[in-house]
Amino acid sequence: MDKTTNDPKHKKKIGALGENMACRFLVKHGFRILDRNYSKKWGEIDIVAEKDKIFRFIEVKSIVSYETNRYRPEENVHYQKLKRLSRVIQTYLLDKKVSYETEWQIDIMAVFLDLENKKARFRFTENIII
Repeated sequence: MDKTTNDPKHKKKIGALGENMACRFLVKHGFRILDRNYSKKWGEIDIVAEKDKIFRFIEVKSIVSYETNRYRPEENVHYQKLKRLSRVIQTYLLDKKVSYETEWQIDIMAVFLDLENKKARFRFTENIII
């Protein structure tokens, strides 16, 4: 394993690249990006998007594809992370004055980056139950 994979700056760059690629993927598939990196002390929402009148709160998990093929980045979205995400979503909805009747859901986007070939693969898991 390359020693840069444990470097926080490297992880931050990979995360930002993954989020950018996820946004491109979502737009290509008919989503409208409403917000990115909405942050409060108790959590952050990576991407807020809308499709078919449903607000989508998307957690992005990115890895470089050479790290391992067996690793499922979605597994890092554990119960505590979902609880924090739920709290920041409620704050977002209040801050943005979104109608309480608006449907919303949590999705997870796993991004597998192939830096050498400048490609990405995606695994999109929709409507996660908290």
